Amino acid sequence: MIDTHCHLDYLDDPASARGELGLSAMVCIGASPEHARNAVVLAEQFPDVYATVGLHPTDTTEDTPEARRELEQLARHPRVVGLGESGLDDYWDDTQRAAQRRAFEWQLELAQRLGKPLVIHTRDQQGQDSAHRGVMDVLGQWPDVPVILHCFSGHPDLLRFGLERGEHTFFGFAGNTTYKNAHEIHEAARTLPLERMLLETDAPFLAPVPKRGKPNRPGYVRHTLDFIASLREMPADVLERMTDANARRAYRLGTRAEASEAAV
Repeated sequence: MIDTHCHLDYLDDPASARGELGLSAMVCIGASPEHARNAVVLAEQFPDVYATVGLHPTDTTEDTPEARRELEQLARHPRVVGLGESGLDDYWDDTQRAAQRRAFEWQLELAQRLGKPLVIHTRDQQGQDSAHRGVMDVLGQWPDVPVILHCFSGHPDLLRFGLERGEHTFFGFAGNTTYKNAHEIHEAARTLPLERMLLETDAPFLAPVPKRGKPNRPGYVRHTLDFIASLREMPADVLERMTDANARRAYRLGTRAEASEAAV
């Protein structure tokens, strides 16, 4: 099984987290210059780890010309399969919107140039949806860039927007899908066309039931798999095969990195 979004370098012992519960691959997200470097090192070290590189919307103070040059260089590494995570976050401080948007649009432009998907973070305060509306507004100007809507919230309008945007828009479902009151996420997980679904942990955050309250681990993605399989009344092994195929297609796993390495 593939964990399509984890922060492997945040874990105390990244090597021990690999292969838990039968994982075949994981994508380590490098959402700052420091973590991008870490993600690339892990991807170089372990054949089952891939990396993304980018700037998180809550780290816009790191959006400097020097950081952009370094991230673009790292983004060309053969083990880097995507950009981000980027996007908009109004949960902590909505006064940073202009800076977040500049970083978001730069990463969209870079993703378009390099032909790699952009992982998108979208977070609002409870009862608000300004960041979701902003993401739709920005993506409307970049219709051809492949994107992954990470830790999808179930927002109905963003769901419709992503589906209308076409086959290169994927929706990532994390451990919060298993939470009892996550009704919009449940509905999205139940009804989304399966060819658009990805499964992720966001480890060490958002541990799923029955591990909620503990540090998340990449292998815990299987709990989210089992929950969604039950929601959809389908065998877990069938859902696993389909979402793994989606992950390979979204990130071009098994084609881009290995082919690039073979050419070196």
